[in-house]
Amino acid sequence: MRLTGLDAWADGAAKNAIVDFVDRVTAEGSSGFVEPEARVAVFDNDGTLWCEKPMYIQLDFLLRRFAEQARADPPLRERQPYRAAVTGDLNWFGEAMTKHYRGDDSDVKTLVAAVLTAHEAITVEEHAGRVAAFFKEAKHPTLGRPYMSCGYRPMVQLLRYLQSNGFTNYIVSGGGRDFMRPISGILYGIPPERVVGSSVGLIYRQHNEHGHLFTTAQPEFLDDGPMKPVRLWSRIGRRPIFAAGNSNGDIEMLEYSGTPTTPSLRLLILHDDTEREFDYVGGAEEALDKARASGWTVVSMKNDWNTVFD
Repeated sequence: MRLTGLDAWADGAAKNAIVDFVDRVTAEGSSGFVEPEARVAVFDNDGTLWCEKPMYIQLDFLLRRFAEQARADPPLRERQPYRAAVTGDLNWFGEAMTKHYRGDDSDVKTLVAAVLTAHEAITVEEHAGRVAAFFKEAKHPTLGRPYMSCGYRPMVQLLRYLQSNGFTNYIVSGGGRDFMRPISGILYGIPPERVVGSSVGLIYRQHNEHGHLFTTAQPEFLDDGPMKPVRLWSRIGRRPIFAAGNSNGDIEMLEYSGTPTTPSLRLLILHDDTEREFDYVGGAEEALDKARASGWTVVSMKNDWNTVFD
């Protein structure tokens, strides 16, 4: 068998689908050949490239900020999501996202309002510094691993494999663009300019003969669901031929990968490994139905990955 560097992947249908696809689009002269500049691969982040349970990593970052804000302003402790942050009620946050992917945005709207003011009126460099400080010390609450070690080894290998075969990899995530950028190069080898995500509005100000960008409390983009293909096109200007996700919020991005007359591969990560990670389908029910109906490649963590983390 050809050496691929995918030793974290178990031999089977999922690995074969990846290798066969890459062989097809890189074979010059074949009907499926794709020029290197058009070999665009897009990846969701939370639950696709790194762990998202029992809460999103960015949520932990925000939760700490909410608690800090509540300590400075005690009346906030009686309101969500500050009350959940202070009491450690992680279920509230998890249920908010599960409800969102089932079409109920009542709690997400409350959460988004708090998110928009959590890191308001600071420079983008100061925000990056807060992110870096968080990752330097924070650990996963149940796995006990540093968050910087919570990337999925098989997916990191996949990123490297695609890159070695002329693909350009992008992150297209519902997570915060400026939360992922400071660490995307370290974790995934993806530079900040190839990170597409949700964002708040920025404002330019001049100070001491230098220009600075400051955060605002105004939403700019929520990069989720049908907004993902819109944002990836506006940022990349190419339709991807490879896409990977894990939830209902990734359906449109996977649908947008390839065309009826061009090759494409769509991966959906299934979290079914209660021993090494987590076992859940909440928020992914529609995506799984779509994958089965459309012939997407469903990747079982339990069966298709020899290992989950480094």
